[in-house]
Amino acid sequence: MAKEKHNPITVGKRILQYSRPYRFFLWVALLLAVISSVASLSIPIQIGRGVDCMIGQGDVNKERLIPILIRLAVTALLYALSQWLMSLCTNRVAYGTVRDIRTTVFSHLENLPLRYLDAKRYGDTISRITTDIEVISDGLILGAAQLLTGIIMIVGTLFFMVSINLWIALIVVILTPLSLLVAGFIAKKTFAMSKQQAKVRGELTAYIEEMIGNQKLVQAFAHEEDAQKEFEEVNEQLRNSGLKATFFSSIVNPSTRFINGLIYAGVGIAGAFAVIKGVMSVGQLSSFLAYANQYTKPFNEISGVMAELQNAAACAQRVFELLDEPEESADGKRELTKASGRIELDQVSFSYAKEKPLIENLNLRVTPGQRIAIVGPTGCGKTTLINLLMRFYDTDRGEIRLDHIPLREMSRESLRSSFGMVLQDTWLKTGTIRENIAYGKPEATEDEIRAAAREAFLEHTILQLPQGYDTIVSDDKQNISQGQKQLLCIARIMLLLPPLLILDEATSSIDTLTEVRIQKAFTNLMKGRTSFVVAHRLTTIKEADTILVMKDGSIVEQGTHKELLDQNGFYASMYQNA
Repeated sequence: MAKEKHNPITVGKRILQYSRPYRFFLWVALLLAVISSVASLSIPIQIGRGVDCMIGQGDVNKERLIPILIRLAVTALLYALSQWLMSLCTNRVAYGTVRDIRTTVFSHLENLPLRYLDAKRYGDTISRITTDIEVISDGLILGAAQLLTGIIMIVGTLFFMVSINLWIALIVVILTPLSLLVAGFIAKKTFAMSKQQAKVRGELTAYIEEMIGNQKLVQAFAHEEDAQKEFEEVNEQLRNSGLKATFFSSIVNPSTRFINGLIYAGVGIAGAFAVIKGVMSVGQLSSFLAYANQYTKPFNEISGVMAELQNAAACAQRVFELLDEPEESADGKRELTKASGRIELDQVSFSYAKEKPLIENLNLRVTPGQRIAIVGPTGCGKTTLINLLMRFYDTDRGEIRLDHIPLREMSRESLRSSFGMVLQDTWLKTGTIRENIAYGKPEATEDEIRAAAREAFLEHTILQLPQGYDTIVSDDKQNISQGQKQLLCIARIMLLLPPLLILDEATSSIDTLTEVRIQKAFTNLMKGRTSFVVAHRLTTIKEADTILVMKDGSIVEQGTHKELLDQNGFYASMYQNA
């Protein structure tokens, strides 16, 4: 079923569906293709008649020849003009279509579950959205124009050749399938090689993206030589697959040209005998030879774009594989206007892989305004619990409720807008500091943005920058420190003031003095708000109302800091060894 869904014919049909909004330009292009083909086909007739006007050497019937030359010039001009206009139309269709495909893919990407994105290398996904879609425009759409014109030319030249001499035309028709068989055989090989080339190109893009994004670590661990070797291995694979794809695509055109040359030679010899016997005139033979050349030319052009078409089909296959990935489970219909913060987990089970259970039969009751700290060893399920609360993942079994409403019944937008989230891994959009603080509330006033920056102890740092709040920052830029990036993310939450908070190692990159201040700001912010604090430094969660101690996906201990120390259990052991 999957093979049928992604075979070249089905892929081509799906691309044509995206070109429907531009069907006017498609029809105009079709009309122009007919006009240019008819103009091109009438030129050999005019040339043949001109040749027949030459009765003998130096004896030319000028009265008949001049009108023929005028018609020939007008026809040539009409052919050139229609070709130019047709290219404008096909370009409009091509780039409009791939723009719509790219928009659809990006929109689909935003609705894919994190389970898919976590399992794929980002670079490969980027390659599908950028490079692969660009290849589609260069191949399938623009190549289709040559294919369309070629078919019309083949039918037209065949008609004119039959009208001049049926028997010589049969020579062309009988020998032509040899050219098609050769082109078809090589095209299959080309598609397989192009598909492999696109796959390896995606792997190379993913590897480059991974290395560039983590260059500091590569250098810190002196991994440059190993990274270079790994890159060269993938690069060599791309070279080999590219050479194979290019080899097969390159032999199509010479092979078909060789066979078409044999056809042309056969027509010339047969036509010469026909002229000697008086069956054809010299002008008719010249017209016939021109038509024979025009008849084989589309086969050469089609075979020439075969590699491009096959490459485009292989890339389109990868794009549609991404588009066919199932989106997030159905969104709930219920809207949560203002959450009180009551959360209940009943018999919740979840695992990223079925063969590796993580959270099993987890039960939890959180009352509004409680500060819940979640601690435990790495991999125990702390961050997974946060992912389930935000519905980045859905539970395998059991139910999570917010204000007595099951999360599955609630729209994701209203659920997530009820939470303010600060993660250990910061992320900044490319833009000004002002835009980054107002990321969750674009309509925020200048006073609100500045107040949030002050609450995050960041305004002093911002005002020291050359452009202040208009300073451009991003994840890649190094004009602000990692700690300052984290303070920016905290300022976003200070601006939103959501009813529920999630702080996942929110102060991990901040200096000790600033951390003390931020903790005080968080203490004020958390008053009256249900808060979940994921922490590795146990000294930062002493004031939590309840500490959940997780191990192997289960809550093994629960209580205040003092109660857990008095139990002298797993938490006490962790605290003493911290």
